[in-house]
Amino acid sequence: MTKILITAAGSYGDIAPYTGLGARLGAAGHEVAFATHDSYSALVRAAGLEFRRLPADPRTRRTDTADTTDATGQARRTGPGGKGALMRQAAAFIRELGSGIADAVHDDTGLLLLSATTAPLGHHLAEARGIPFLDLPLVPGAPTGDFPPVVSGGRSLGRWGNRAAGRLSLRIIDRLYADAARELRARLGLPPATPRTVRRRAEAAGRPVLHGFSEVLVPRPTDWRPGLDIVGNWWPWHAPDAQLPPAVEDFLAAGPPPVFIGFGSMAGGEGERLSTIAAAALRRAKLRGVLQSGWAGLSTGHTAADADLLTVGEVPHALLFPRMAAVVHHCGAGTAAAGVRAGAPTVPVPVTADQPFWAARLSALGVATAPIPFKELSTDRAVTRLSHALTQATAAPARRDHARAAAHRLAAEDGAGEVLKAVERLTD
Repeated sequence: MTKILITAAGSYGDIAPYTGLGARLGAAGHEVAFATHDSYSALVRAAGLEFRRLPADPRTRRTDTADTTDATGQARRTGPGGKGALMRQAAAFIRELGSGIADAVHDDTGLLLLSATTAPLGHHLAEARGIPFLDLPLVPGAPTGDFPPVVSGGRSLGRWGNRAAGRLSLRIIDRLYADAARELRARLGLPPATPRTVRRRAEAAGRPVLHGFSEVLVPRPTDWRPGLDIVGNWWPWHAPDAQLPPAVEDFLAAGPPPVFIGFGSMAGGEGERLSTIAAAALRRAKLRGVLQSGWAGLSTGHTAADADLLTVGEVPHALLFPRMAAVVHHCGAGTAAAGVRAGAPTVPVPVTADQPFWAARLSALGVATAPIPFKELSTDRAVTRLSHALTQATAAPARRDHARAAAHRLAAEDGAGEVLKAVERLTD
């Protein structure tokens, strides 16, 4: 038995997959704690894991502009202040995170499991405490010629250009972590070292990195070094006997399979506008719909015209998506994978960061329509564009056949089991 600490920071999609992984490790006899934000304490404890608090909770943290950012400084929304302001916000988020992450590591911690957001800080802790660690990112981050950086949202630059852009992306992340790393190393009594130096030490040592997504969506790049492995998804934990709420079951029984529409942690405060567009598009396509409120605050109306719409809160995608005719979402890594796992055709509406990357992957796999960039939902053609995509997603048998074939391949993978094997190798 090893005392394991998982650390992850960010939004729900950055946190939830590690709850299922932690529960799997706990079932194998390990003692697992999970350090993350207060907003997810109930989720962590429900999975049977010890909760330890990390600061900088995105749900409660205020910034200087209307924008919020993810942990690598990518803008969630476009607003005043420009890229410089967004970089400063991201660096401040990371400094706040760094000030608390050392407190989450107890003297008896035997292994650190680190998300992409916490790994650049966790490496310093592992060095100071002499603790083994394993990096467990949810997106590909190492440079490759096969595709450009996943957060670039751009087209391929050719093999040389993709690798060069990937290296530049890592240097930008190093800059974001520089202040936090300096302060953390001073607190831990370590000699000065830049994030780039620490990162390159790990690369030179061939440290294993296990990526929590499927080769169904992203085949392992041909030019990655040994030790960079893609093991399959880790799924959010939910109780084995969990069921959909009665109101959802009643709605599903009242008519043909509906379409799911949700934007997760994206589009905060735009719920009224997006709900109006979603309802109009569904009516035009003659489809029923389930709107997940999320951070945007999507909501149905209360008129007879809205009888074919239902609003839900947090409902496990593993239970809901298989019952849908199609799913419309922002294409975060976890939500994209959940749609594939359910065999449901997707209408991707990517907002920012890695979302255009996953949207393009779904389309290339044949399980999704062409992506609709989120900014295009603000134009006069938003309803027409979305209703057309809904019809394409639900009326094309080939797309559902592709989705079911991809789901069958995904079902054969055991990402959490591969991490368990790696943990046992590290702790023997």
